[in-house]
Amino acid sequence: MARYKDEQCRICRREGQKLFLKGARCYSDKCSVTRRNYAPGEHGQKKAKLSEYGTQLREKQKTKSFYGVGEKQFRGYFEIASNKKGITGENLLQILESRLDNVVYRLGFGASRAQARQLVTHGNIEVNGKKVDIASYLVKEGDIIAIREIRKDNPIVKENIEANTVRPLPEWLEVDREKMSGKVVRLANREDIDLPVEEHLIVELYSK
Repeated sequence: MARYKDEQCRICRREGQKLFLKGARCYSDKCSVTRRNYAPGEHGQKKAKLSEYGTQLREKQKTKSFYGVGEKQFRGYFEIASNKKGITGENLLQILESRLDNVVYRLGFGASRAQARQLVTHGNIEVNGKKVDIASYLVKEGDIIAIREIRKDNPIVKENIEANTVRPLPEWLEVDREKMSGKVVRLANREDIDLPVEEHLIVELYSK
């Protein structure tokens, strides 16, 4: 899958808000949005009024950036969400939250979703006692996500767990920091998701 590999802070500046793509840096004075709260590029400081389509497109791009998902995969998630019972936009966010890399991040094992994705793909994570190295793996209610026994000495994970003790844990997850494991108590609902996303705009965009 093609992945954006340029400076991640440029993404936040383009959207005009923090997307928390770089972990601890996003909470510090070094955050680019705090220092330069305008879009990157030569004409970044000029405020352009977006059309209805432009607003919908930016919301989709912002959501893709939050979760580190490419267009083809994102559209696939939308198709799944639209075929499920319930509100399509909320179904979409629930699916995105259920990605293993996002869950690893939410549990505090990764400083950012990008780092959590790397932990998964490098074989550091197990689900229900079995190694899973697919970042897009969708967890289910009752799943146990843990750092593999042979990887529990990973200094990055230890540092993250210690640093993220103050980060709020979503109500749909439980974590045991001593055992480096967590549990999916239930799947996330809209009230659990703290991201500034207007999902109805994405539904409108794909419904055209």
